[in-house]
Amino acid sequence: PIRRADVITDPKVVLRKVVLLAEKLKTDTKGRKKLKLADLNIPNVCKEVDEMDGRTLQAHIEKIIVSIVNDILEGKGFSFTMPTRSSSNQLYVPELDRIVLKDKTITREFASVSNSRKVAITTKILQLVYELCMKNIHVTKRDLFYTDVKLFVKQNDSDDVLEDVACMLGCTRSSLQVVASEKGVVVGRVSFEDAGDPIDCTRMGVGGKAIPPYIDRITNIQSDAKFILLVEKDAAFMRLAEDRFYNTYPCIIITAKGQPDVATRLFLKKLKTKLNIPVLGLVDADPYGLKILSVGSKNMSYDSAHLTTPDIKWLGVRPSDLEKYKIPDQCRLQMTEHDIKTGKQLLNEDFIKKNPIWLEELELMVKSKEKAEIQALSNFGFQYLTQVYLPQKLAQGDWV
Repeated sequence: PIRRADVITDPKVVLRKVVLLAEKLKTDTKGRKKLKLADLNIPNVCKEVDEMDGRTLQAHIEKIIVSIVNDILEGKGFSFTMPTRSSSNQLYVPELDRIVLKDKTITREFASVSNSRKVAITTKILQLVYELCMKNIHVTKRDLFYTDVKLFVKQNDSDDVLEDVACMLGCTRSSLQVVASEKGVVVGRVSFEDAGDPIDCTRMGVGGKAIPPYIDRITNIQSDAKFILLVEKDAAFMRLAEDRFYNTYPCIIITAKGQPDVATRLFLKKLKTKLNIPVLGLVDADPYGLKILSVGSKNMSYDSAHLTTPDIKWLGVRPSDLEKYKIPDQCRLQMTEHDIKTGKQLLNEDFIKKNPIWLEELELMVKSKEKAEIQALSNFGFQYLTQVYLPQKLAQGDWV
């Protein structure tokens, strides 16, 4: 393995290529109008959803309910029509580096045995969202589920319809005022105000600051960070936090402890937009790590404009790193059949094909049938990640 004595650790030297990447990012975006889906005139795609305040959302719900009542009075029956969120109705747009919804719709009729329960759940969700708008309060998805357990049965069912409702109303998921429980964490060189309270993320200990679910209440973001490090695993995050990696190499470290939730994705997008610095990804060398770095949740592609952070660089751990850093065989894991299937599916995705090196790395992974976790680096020492691997990667500009 590469030894610590062989690694450049001078922060100015290590961050030289990161600074160049940040300068290029600022040059590329300076004075350039932010590209939107509507600017591209792509046929057969859905209009992108908007952020809505409570009153606007109430008006939209009232309009839908009045339309349904008129349909019932005219003998047309009770139904909801909305864009379908299935993968066949999704389109990757390279210019935006994200997935958008096409214009195919689905109609769910209450008179249909297969759809009646989902129509009832949709009606209930609309009623609850309307109530939240009237009271101007937020609740968690779990709170929503417990309002009618007999109808919802499983939280997955109410969660799924919640996405349908946002899609049908043409608003972002966060506009519905229903949030997930806190999952993401941030630490490092950033401060902000959360609902008026000052937060300094350099003084949050090893655990970091929980990313609040109400991103619209985060204001006055200040930072001297050179880059944002997006980390997949909580264990790697804790090592970086305890070693105060962000003090040696000024950065902001974020983890969602697995697949990012809505709040973490919104927070990352807000930081990238405000600070205009590179986002580097540190994930496991497996198909799911690559999924985190790519286009985000396909299930929420209707809201991709607000949730997706484009141009995240893959810093590590990459399949080619297993040989480059001499990861021992006993620290490598054999891919399961499901892993291999997921990897092969990703090989056919347009957002992977557009990046030849990502494609090459994924092909190597699927061919070798080997994967590795970030923690495999601990085989060389508990602080190998912070003292050798990351400084070496940053100094060499070894990201794709």
